[in-house]
Amino acid sequence: MNNKRTKGVSGFTLLLFAVVLFAVLWYTSRFEERDRQLSWEEFQTLVTSDEVAGVTVRQNRSVPTGRVEVELKSEDEEGDIVKYLYVSDVNEIQDYLKEQGVNYAMPDVPEDNWLMTTLLPVLLMMGGVFLIFALMNRQGAGANTKAMSFGKSRAKMSTDSDRKITFAEVAGLQEEKEELEEIVDFLKSPKKYIQVGARIPKGVLLVGPPGTGKTLLAKAVAGEAGVPFFTISGSDFVEMFVGVGASRVRDLFDEAKRHAPCIIFIDEIDAVARMRGTGMGGGHDEREQTLNQLLVEMDGFGVNEGIIVMAATNRVDILDPAILRPGRFDRKVMVGRPDVQGREEILRVHAKGKPLSEEVDLKQIAQTTAGFTGADLENLLNEAAILAAKDSRVFLKQEDIRKAFVKVGIGAEKKSRVISEKEKRITAFHEAGHAILFHVLPDVGPVYSVSIIPTGGAGGYTMPLPERDDMFNTRGKMLQDITVALGGRVAEEEVLDDITTGASQDIKQATSLAKSMVTKFGMSEAVGLVNYDNDSDEVFIGRDLAHTSRGYGENVATTIDREVKRIIDECYERARSIIREYDSVLHACAELLLEKEKISREEFEALFAEEPAALG
Repeated sequence: MNNKRTKGVSGFTLLLFAVVLFAVLWYTSRFEERDRQLSWEEFQTLVTSDEVAGVTVRQNRSVPTGRVEVELKSEDEEGDIVKYLYVSDVNEIQDYLKEQGVNYAMPDVPEDNWLMTTLLPVLLMMGGVFLIFALMNRQGAGANTKAMSFGKSRAKMSTDSDRKITFAEVAGLQEEKEELEEIVDFLKSPKKYIQVGARIPKGVLLVGPPGTGKTLLAKAVAGEAGVPFFTISGSDFVEMFVGVGASRVRDLFDEAKRHAPCIIFIDEIDAVARMRGTGMGGGHDEREQTLNQLLVEMDGFGVNEGIIVMAATNRVDILDPAILRPGRFDRKVMVGRPDVQGREEILRVHAKGKPLSEEVDLKQIAQTTAGFTGADLENLLNEAAILAAKDSRVFLKQEDIRKAFVKVGIGAEKKSRVISEKEKRITAFHEAGHAILFHVLPDVGPVYSVSIIPTGGAGGYTMPLPERDDMFNTRGKMLQDITVALGGRVAEEEVLDDITTGASQDIKQATSLAKSMVTKFGMSEAVGLVNYDNDSDEVFIGRDLAHTSRGYGENVATTIDREVKRIIDECYERARSIIREYDSVLHACAELLLEKEKISREEFEALFAEEPAALG
């Protein structure tokens, strides 16, 4: 279809080009002939000055008018050797030439060619008119088609011919799959629910961090139920023209009713379903119009028609309350980060098609990737496969996954960067300070690897290895995190008698954590169990702008600042005490880093073989 249209357009363009070219050539020839015309006085001057070599008089048919072709003896200033004189009386010019003694030729008048004089001009005129109308119709049809489709839904429908995704391909989300099996059962056999008066949820909202598998879950529900699956992004509804989004919502639900039972999946619904009522954009704001139509459609179609709306978002806190009430999105399914067992299942799914060596332990990888989502784990194995391919190997080794772990978690190592010995020494002691605290403090370690190779925007890194998934963060754990963050600065001050800017990100992280302890988590006795955190009061379309003001007075602000500084100071002193106690390990670790640039967990822990036991 597209090839035929392309050929038609090419032929049309070629024909139009030929007509335009012919017109240009014809006009150009006439223009050049006008430039070579003579007046009667100029002709007389040429004749009397003996500049004329020959004259040909051509009389028009049936009329005394004609054209005189004057051949000059030499070129004129413009380089022409033939000039033209148009006369109204051929007999008069003949008499003048005879009088002046100029020889001339007068050929017989040719017969008129009706094809050239009558039919060709008519055909050219008709062709030009046809081309103009064809061009106008083509443009008009395209504009009408575009205008007619402007309000149509942009949703894509997956049917039986497409590859189906089932719950078996969704790993690490066991509870979420069990909760969605009710939806699948209803779509397969809705009568048993209708008979007992049950109302299946009209909408299911999947809530969770990015990359946890919300879209995959929705596709699996459609695949298990074997029903059409309409997918669209929230941003596809909104346009600059008011009313287009609402029109697309109506068209989407009309199409879904024709294919019921089916599933409508709206990804990133927060793009269109944010809170209303800010006054931004006025009462005719396009986003609000679209949301209003979505609310009507979700609560407007008949009972148990077989249309289930699923949506995904990672910002449920900014959605309009009207869309979360029963009758619209009746059920919220929390899709969180997978635990260690879920990560192992996800790794096995993504490891299919990737040959692994015998040394690769997916269980151990799952234990070392606490906090990774399904997308992170897929990216981890993909980066490892890329590293294996670069080494011209057809299988993945554990070392590939370790390198990919660093690359995904921190960034690519910049081994070619030239660093002075002084900077290397500073970085070595800085990272050794972090590593010692990770090893000694009980709730933050152990150390996975330590490196002084520039990575990302840092001069080096110390990567811990969380051994368990914690649902909650304790006060003691947060204090240890702050202490570890300050370890690099402490080591610089203790050994080098100077400090650098390398600890800026550590200080920022420690300050943010200490402030959260005081203002958000109620972990300060001086402030008490009051939430003074303003970070949740964000400014965006759908949230009152006035909420950004600080909700407490100067005395409270002074107390908060004092408590944050107290926590930082106490953690700094604790870090100093531990690093002084393990001063020999600090120097040994720094020297080993200067020698090897990167050390593993085993190499680092061997430095503590003759040191006192870790602090509690």
